[in-house]
Amino acid sequence: MLYHYVASNKEGKVVEEDTDAENLEQALQFLSSKELRPVTVTLSKGNKGGVYRFFGGITVTDKVFLTKYLALMLRVGTDLLSAINILIGDFENPAMRNFLLEVRENLTKGLPFHLAFAKYPSVFPATFVNLIKAAEASGSLQQTFEDLSIATSRDAEMRTRIRSALIYPIILLVAAFTVLVFLVTFALPKIAHVFSDSGINPPVFSRIVFGVGLFIGDHIVVISILFLGGLAGGFYFFSRTMVGKHILDRTASRVPVIRTVYREIAVQRFVSTMALLLKAGLPIIQTLEVTADAVGAEEFRYAIQRVAHDGLAKGLTMGEAFHREVVFPKVVVNLIAISEKAGHLEEVLEALGEFYSSSIDASIKSLVAVLEPLLIMAMGGIVVLIALSIVVPIYQLTTQF
Repeated sequence: MLYHYVASNKEGKVVEEDTDAENLEQALQFLSSKELRPVTVTLSKGNKGGVYRFFGGITVTDKVFLTKYLALMLRVGTDLLSAINILIGDFENPAMRNFLLEVRENLTKGLPFHLAFAKYPSVFPATFVNLIKAAEASGSLQQTFEDLSIATSRDAEMRTRIRSALIYPIILLVAAFTVLVFLVTFALPKIAHVFSDSGINPPVFSRIVFGVGLFIGDHIVVISILFLGGLAGGFYFFSRTMVGKHILDRTASRVPVIRTVYREIAVQRFVSTMALLLKAGLPIIQTLEVTADAVGAEEFRYAIQRVAHDGLAKGLTMGEAFHREVVFPKVVVNLIAISEKAGHLEEVLEALGEFYSSSIDASIKSLVAVLEPLLIMAMGGIVVLIALSIVVPIYQLTTQF
């Protein structure tokens, strides 16, 4: 299989290339032999097999169903292979069925259960894979799948709440854009021709607006192609390239209106992921490394990595290591330090995860409350601008008689 990797070398330079390997483990061994530190390793789009050829893909709902029913079947005493066979018959999604067939094939060959999940990092993140791997070693697959089911459900609910809250602002944005396109493409050119054909010389302000309208009306096809191409290119740049992701991350972490929500989401992912991994029994350094890749925000990822390698690995306590990182809220740092000494870190992290989930809801509502009037004002301002460019010359014309 062809794997696409992004890694950094000893000098800190980022390398992005493809490598041919039988599985993810072999690809990681290749990177290790080249002294490269992996950032992301995913199946290349050039592969014709695996999950990428499945139409529809594996959804969050599929993952919730998978984890919930595996936990249930293991609880009632069904062995893992029989549980997979039952699920193969229950799933209608071709992507999920084919994935489960691959899992069954691995199990019949005696391969570890987690390897099938590790082959598709874009579907099953490192947190998911490491939890299953730890559960296999400790014999706690049932409890781990129950925890994964709850965590995946909460993540899906949060995404749904965010999308629901943003629906109305998006509708306003689409409506504003539609009105603008209609006025500039159809209304303005016709009105501009009326004035030009009648020999009336409108004011400079109106001539500029009319000129823009005439230009867009005459080149609407080319402008539409460039606009759609720009949208597609922008989406690819910001979602697929390291530079684009870095710019998007920096922007989101600094814009006042968005910054609060962005940081709270990162903290919520941090405490929830860390709680899951610690509960599964992963070593603390490995827990922090996996958590760092799950938070999403760059400044939090680098801070967690420093806590692991420059703090705990050098003998500091968690409280001391986290106190050195200003990016974390003080309440989180203090609670981690206190709970570390008391010996109930997992419970405190779980409570923090629930707290930040509620806080994110409130922050999103505040964000939407700010965005809605801004969008309405922007839409109204554009309409007023175009209306004035039409009304002013008409008024001047009527005053001449």
